[in-house]
Amino acid sequence: MDMDPGLQAFVEESHELLGSVEDILLQLEAEPDNDDLVNELFRAVHTIKGAAGLFGFDDVITFTHQTESVMGRFRDGEIKLTDDLTSLFLSCRDHILLLSDNAINELTLSDEDKSNGVKLYDELGKYLGNQETDELPTNEVKTVSDNNIDSAKQVASDNWHISLRFGADVLRMGMDPHSFMRYLQTVGDIITLTVVYDDLPPLTEMDAESCYLGFEIALKSEASKEDIENVFEFVQEDCVIHILPPHSHIDRYIELIKSLPEEDFRIGDILTLTGALTQRELEEALMVQDESRQQDDGQKDNVPPLGEVIVEQGIVETEVVQTALAQQQQVTAKKAEEKLSIRVSADKLSELINLVGELVIASANTEVTARQTGEEDMVETTTALSYLVEEIRDTALNLRMVEIGATFNRFRRVVREVSRSTGKEIDLIIKGGDTELDKIVIDKIADPLMHLVRNSIDHGIETPEQRREKGKYVKGTVELNAFHDSGSIVITISDDGNGLPKEKILSKALEQGLIKDDHDLTDKEIHKLIFEPGFSTADAVTDISGRGVGMDVVKQNIDALRGQVDVESQPGVGTKFSIRLPLTLAIIDGFLTRVGQHTYVIPLDMVDECLEYSADNSTYIDSQFINLRGEILPYIRLGELFNEADSHNDKKAHKENIIVTKYANQKAGFIVNELLGEYQTVIKPLGDVFKQLKGISGATILGTGEVAMIIDVPALVQRAAFNTSGAEPIKT
Repeated sequence: MDMDPGLQAFVEESHELLGSVEDILLQLEAEPDNDDLVNELFRAVHTIKGAAGLFGFDDVITFTHQTESVMGRFRDGEIKLTDDLTSLFLSCRDHILLLSDNAINELTLSDEDKSNGVKLYDELGKYLGNQETDELPTNEVKTVSDNNIDSAKQVASDNWHISLRFGADVLRMGMDPHSFMRYLQTVGDIITLTVVYDDLPPLTEMDAESCYLGFEIALKSEASKEDIENVFEFVQEDCVIHILPPHSHIDRYIELIKSLPEEDFRIGDILTLTGALTQRELEEALMVQDESRQQDDGQKDNVPPLGEVIVEQGIVETEVVQTALAQQQQVTAKKAEEKLSIRVSADKLSELINLVGELVIASANTEVTARQTGEEDMVETTTALSYLVEEIRDTALNLRMVEIGATFNRFRRVVREVSRSTGKEIDLIIKGGDTELDKIVIDKIADPLMHLVRNSIDHGIETPEQRREKGKYVKGTVELNAFHDSGSIVITISDDGNGLPKEKILSKALEQGLIKDDHDLTDKEIHKLIFEPGFSTADAVTDISGRGVGMDVVKQNIDALRGQVDVESQPGVGTKFSIRLPLTLAIIDGFLTRVGQHTYVIPLDMVDECLEYSADNSTYIDSQFINLRGEILPYIRLGELFNEADSHNDKKAHKENIIVTKYANQKAGFIVNELLGEYQTVIKPLGDVFKQLKGISGATILGTGEVAMIIDVPALVQRAAFNTSGAEPIKT
């Protein structure tokens, strides 16, 4: 069942805000005096409460209000943000998320969750004491009086005046303008409400999904301006809102009048809508004007203007009337402020990228056809089209690129809570948070990263006593880093702990039958045993790790993303996990080659150079290596690897093409029959039947309609480097 658009907006907004609440609280532990963070924290919680009020989620409102009240005391410097209070706020954040999700899905809390909520609510109450939390400040009114403004320069109104113009997309967002009025009544009494519909177009031009309404409201309330503003905070970016406190200075009304978007208001309408003039006062002024008209026998030229009558009656200050007159005469075409960002669902972006992929294939097909015709104009046009398609491709892919920093920040709380539960002191260092990666990849890598971070804390970092005995700094360090390298993104998780216990790993591997007694494994191969299913060196199962169901899942998830994970470790120094992932799973720049009778694609970012060698010269050291300008380069004959029957034809011509590829810090040469040039490659996943095919990471469709396999460069580079002794051919 599709969710109401308004509720969907609430879900996205509340989850995003609650995520920021967690991040801010953890940052405040290091920067308790950062006023910007404190204010941002308070605003986030207040916004959640206001948004919940629009939908009548009373449980969310009540609990969030209690949390907000305690945060308000912290903001005002009345209480300190201790370690216990931070933990309480984090628990309250989790409970607000639970309340919101249950309210949205119309579910009730379990007895355990209810009991936990009551406990948290009472804990918050201890920080409030006997404070009257419902007492709201009236800073705006105090400011007026503190400035000793002459009462003659104030508008004689005891009410707040709210001028509201909804954005055209409010209804599309699922918002009900009437719901804001209901919520407004929770902070005061609406005395008058005037509907403004001057933007309403003719019926034939009306868009049923657009909002054309505005409100002018007189509100009697003891609330502060901030509380009233927060009623509309959920849509404030899409609306024009002006709020004037009681007895405001006339300059405030002048500013409001100048800001009115309507073009043809009469002066009486302007003054009444802005609250400078009551309806009764307007009627009295119109009566005076009408009497003057009757006395002059209806002569229009002799009838005093309404503004003049209002000033003579002493109802409104001259400055206000003059501004209203100027507004009346001015025809404005005020446009809504351009939005800096919009929300787009991930599904829509994926659909767009899929369509762009089809466009890339169609463009390549058109270009091939044009070249076959030999018509220069057609070739020139299709070439220009290809450049445009490439720009569209890059732009579409960039839309789905997001910074990985938000994912990294999620681990701050994990480190904090695990540190508290284990008694370890751990500092989390984050680097490269601004590195961008495909949103799809980030979503799928979050869980593997969580496993690795928790394992670093549990298995890697020692207790303070152990670190002190080893002469280490008592506080351990876990570092998350991300950077780009050779067309990939590399994510590292490192710690300065114990390092992997090599002897213990070997003992467990022998016990589980993973290796033989006469093994001859390198340290790197031993370390990789931790990725075997069910493998664990933990002496006891804890809430953090030790079940043997984590590291193999990490590897499986990374393999599914066409990535690789490596581990380096030194005893007593620490451990470093390196994850290498493709930037995107959709479209790449490729390099076309021919091997035998088939075409293959090599990711262009991994191509270092292309060379032509004689097959019978001294370049080849033996059947495994090439002398590349003094550098020993392992190589693979792709024709032999993929069992291409006609791949040896070029040997007769005594020429061979070598593509030098680079992955991480390793190089390898791929010997092919022909170099065909660069090509925009739309990655098509292989079916289940071909998933276990080594050396191939996917497929693509060429402009000719031919299917070309995409070479798995990382796998083949490692194969060339570590397994060059007679590999068996891979059948295609």
